[in-house]
Amino acid sequence: MMPAWPLLVALQFLTVLPLRLPPPSATALARSLCWYPLVGALLGAVLWALSMMLGDAPAPLRAALLLAAWALMTGFLHLDGLADCADAWIGGRGDRERTLAIMKDPRAGPAAIVTLLLVVLLKFAALQAVAPAAALVAVPMLARASAPVLFATTRYVRPGGLGSAMASAQCSSAFLVAGLSVALACAIGAAAAAVAAILVLVLVRTAAQSRLGGFTGDVAGAAIEIIEAAALLALTV
Repeated sequence: MMPAWPLLVALQFLTVLPLRLPPPSATALARSLCWYPLVGALLGAVLWALSMMLGDAPAPLRAALLLAAWALMTGFLHLDGLADCADAWIGGRGDRERTLAIMKDPRAGPAAIVTLLLVVLLKFAALQAVAPAAALVAVPMLARASAPVLFATTRYVRPGGLGSAMASAQCSSAFLVAGLSVALACAIGAAAAAVAAILVLVLVRTAAQSRLGGFTGDVAGAAIEIIEAAALLALTV
């Protein structure tokens, strides 16, 4: 396996880049997890560059364009997980099996729609207040650093599928890459975002453990979205 292969796998999965790769092995999928923060940093760098290019554009327009670029670059991947979790947590009424069943339902209910609107509105509002600074790079990086930590510390409860393959051969450097992400965030002036990311990850993991006895891919996606919103809000303080 060439050294760059796990990074390419991560880029293919997390972005809309038109990479044509053969189906990755379980080991390659697991190793790609450790590259998620770097992919997040690359996304953040694009957002930072776009923010600088927009210059003195009105804050609402700047925020809307950044948010649109953000969602388009990721193919709305994690928003889907957030929507599924919102419906499942409300509709599941505390029952594990019911929650898992609703999470697989492709239809979006009121809870999903309202949750998506709230998270997007929070991001939109925060982006208006955040200056075009390097700290913007830290937000998607910190959010994606949550994925390897979840896989390393939490049982994957959905048998079969992509997440199960990732869980079968975990990223051995999960805490190293997460720690480096936090350190880099602090170095570029985003310490508040790092603290927010850690707190949200702990809360999401605790909620998933309590309800499901573990986590699913949708939970990981929801964690990424909620961490991004919380980290952006933290940067406005």
